[in-house]
Amino acid sequence: MELSDYLAVARKRWPSILACALAGVVLAALASLLTTPLYTARTSVFFAVSGAGTSAELAQGSTYAEKQVQSYAELAESPIVLQPVIERLQLPLTTLQLVEQIEVTVPPETVILTIQVSDPDPIRAAEVTNVLAEELTNAVQRVTPRSPDGEEPVRATVIASAVVPIAPSSPDVRRNTVLGLLLGAVVGVGVAVLRTLLDTRVRDEVDVAKVTDHSVMGVVGLDAEAQAHPLVVHTDPHSPRAEAYRRLRTNLQFLDLAGRPSSIVITSSIPGEGKSTTSINLATTMAETGQTVLLIDADLRRPQVAKYLQLEGAVGLTTVLIGRADLIDVVQPLGDGNLHVLPSGQIPPNPSELLGSDRMRRLLVEAAERYDIVLLDSPPLLPVTDSAILSRITGGALLVVGSTDVHRGQLETSLESLKSVDARILGLVLNKAQRRHADRYSYDYTHKHGYAPLQEGDAVDAASGRHARSLPGDDVVATSLEHSSHRDAVR
Repeated sequence: MELSDYLAVARKRWPSILACALAGVVLAALASLLTTPLYTARTSVFFAVSGAGTSAELAQGSTYAEKQVQSYAELAESPIVLQPVIERLQLPLTTLQLVEQIEVTVPPETVILTIQVSDPDPIRAAEVTNVLAEELTNAVQRVTPRSPDGEEPVRATVIASAVVPIAPSSPDVRRNTVLGLLLGAVVGVGVAVLRTLLDTRVRDEVDVAKVTDHSVMGVVGLDAEAQAHPLVVHTDPHSPRAEAYRRLRTNLQFLDLAGRPSSIVITSSIPGEGKSTTSINLATTMAETGQTVLLIDADLRRPQVAKYLQLEGAVGLTTVLIGRADLIDVVQPLGDGNLHVLPSGQIPPNPSELLGSDRMRRLLVEAAERYDIVLLDSPPLLPVTDSAILSRITGGALLVVGSTDVHRGQLETSLESLKSVDARILGLVLNKAQRRHADRYSYDYTHKHGYAPLQEGDAVDAASGRHARSLPGDDVVATSLEHSSHRDAVR
């Protein structure tokens, strides 16, 4: 991942990162409050060499003391010093427990030894520090050999007695809080990056591009009421979703003109990605342009088209395929007559065999002769093979990709299943896209009251200057574009 990828993850998952950072602050503050405060007292002991008569002897003695002070630091934490301290102060500790409270350090290139004692009781911390310094000076006198004339070669002097500390040295609430904040933020970023790497759901065109080079022909925004109101092109013709379907129609028209397909299979990888609503709205937008369109519900397992359009679905595709009716007898017109619908009919026990039969091929040839474009709403690719069979005998396949519904692996498998039968993949439709992705392709460019274009025959209010044309009712599918020439609705 590059820096831009991390920034994108941070923008996308900033709430979880912030939550982890705040959790780190809370945990650090809670740990600080529950930790027993410790008070630290300090003192220093200076070591000097006696009996130096000349500058050379003084320098030699200083070097000797500097080397010896490291040994005295070890001596300060030995039982020979600690045991007398425990006895004098009657401490309820052993030498091993007491040594845990002591820190002895020697600043570089000095003959000064610093003693620090930490204890929950500030008075006892100061007492232990002072007594420890005294016992250390006594121990130094005992363990250092005297000169032949009985003089002590090294003298230990306490520079300053320890005083009772006023404030605790630990825990440092401010430092712990800052560390908790930083650690929480790091954990949050790590979790966010891990979730991003493990999350293989397809969300936008970037995720689609990771799987395939096929173009995204359209991006349709998320609508929670899509199933309740599938005919968005009809019920809300100026909505962003309706315009998205019109853009999809336009993009399909810009395919290779010489090889433009007369029949298109619309499918998806898994159920619930919105292939049926895409099929219905795409067929409606194509009919708006004056083209004659046949929408076939070729999902012989879970048909939805008749239910969404509130049509009679008992007679339809299966009725034609078993020879009990002709195509012209079972299609149902919708709206102004440019759009016809062939429901699924009765659900058969052998959908794959029927869809791959010669009768299905002949039906598609007949439909292509009668209509400008034939759209087939077919089952998902992964559960069954029906769509792959249909895509082989039609002009191409349009794959609907439900944002956050399908994973990259599933999408890749679906595309491979189409390629395995040499199907022409026309492109993909990203459906249910989050608003931030869908808005890149839409504008809030809708008709406002009083500003609809004036047309011939409209009555004009002389006082206000507005025209008083009534809008079509919801039971009519509006035609938005006029074709200069087109085929007859039914040949």
